[in-house]
Amino acid sequence: MEIRAWQESDRPFLRTLYLHARRESWPWLQGERWRLEDFDAETLGEKIWVALDEGRRVGFASVLESDNFLHCLFVDPDAQRRGVGSALLKHVQRQFSGTGALKCLAKNERALAFYERHGWQPQARGESEQGEYVLMHYRLP
Repeated sequence: MEIRAWQESDRPFLRTLYLHARRESWPWLQGERWRLEDFDAETLGEKIWVALDEGRRVGFASVLESDNFLHCLFVDPDAQRRGVGSALLKHVQRQFSGTGALKCLAKNERALAFYERHGWQPQARGESEQGEYVLMHYRLP
């Protein structure tokens, strides 16, 4: 598994992954209005890391570095349960300069369990356009 900084040539893949992975992971939301271009707006100004498995792009994470905020972490549904998400998350955590934060939709129980397995702790709950979310923190060791 290789994790590298994104390149402009990754954009078509990342747009497609972002669209399809959200539809797969958040089936309770009505994703028919989501578009490929949503990726561009959602990750603007963020550091993006791409996971490659044997040279094939299989996932990405985006971070708002100034806040140590993990905004997105998506893995190709066909590559899930193979350590891609864990590799991306560990890479991101090593980049943090202080306590990391993320928001995870409360209905996304699989993702919540994934983050907790990796040392993230629920801190609070709130409401977003997509529904209730859990604010989680990761404290540096």
